[in-house]
Amino acid sequence: MAKHLHEMIVFSEDFSLINSPAFYDCVVHVICTEGTASFLYKDRLFTLSKNEIAVISRPQLVTEIHLDEIFRCEYIAAPDKFLHNLLPANNYAIQGCVSLFDNPIIKVNDLDAGRFRTDLANIRNRIDNIDHRFYQELMGSLLQTMVYDLFDFHAKTNDNILTTDRVGYITAQFFTLIEGGRPKTQREVSHYADQLNVTPKYLSDTIKRVTGTSVSTHINSAATAIALEYLKDNTMSVTQIADEMNFSSLSYFSRFCVKHIGMSPSKFRTVGAKKH
Repeated sequence: MAKHLHEMIVFSEDFSLINSPAFYDCVVHVICTEGTASFLYKDRLFTLSKNEIAVISRPQLVTEIHLDEIFRCEYIAAPDKFLHNLLPANNYAIQGCVSLFDNPIIKVNDLDAGRFRTDLANIRNRIDNIDHRFYQELMGSLLQTMVYDLFDFHAKTNDNILTTDRVGYITAQFFTLIEGGRPKTQREVSHYADQLNVTPKYLSDTIKRVTGTSVSTHINSAATAIALEYLKDNTMSVTQIADEMNFSSLSYFSRFCVKHIGMSPSKFRTVGAKKH
């Protein structure tokens, strides 16, 4: 049975739960109000300190959470699909999402921190107002206000992020392919260029200009996250994972892991087993 919207929007102050399975289809919007937290996101280390906001679009990729003794935070987790329909109808929505996917941290001043906490409070105070005849529209308007404020905060330090409609479209479609899991089996730039009816050079130049990061880096980052999920699940052998991910050989998969994870697949599993 499908969940009601009010069951999928969650307010919490427990940062340690942001990567729980309940949030896997959600985007988490968290602000630190005191202290410092550190965590790995897509296997990159980030810190979150007072008056910093994190927009985490794939909370299942958050690991190694460490909180200091005075750390405090507030966050809203809301369904990704619902939020997607609320995004501003302009290019900043595309480029802002791309930028935040690469670096989820936004530093804000005291005034904007207070504004964001007000946004969270307004959402929290209406989550259970399910007898409202226009509940979905009500929550949508409150979440949209939060989204617009987030883009405003982000734009203040990213003045040059806006691009042409053509560039915005290509960028959005590229990341749709990436987030759809295509790098599991397709890791050549030419594949994505063919899918988007552009040349590999045009795609490479566009993505590099918009995100500051190469197409290959985005593809390999997504493929690495997929490989890590497989390696953490011992039900498949390393050889089976290499086949599932369409690597031409086990040795090629091993070289990929050494380059992008920092160790071979077998060593990763050995280290992981020792940790547990």
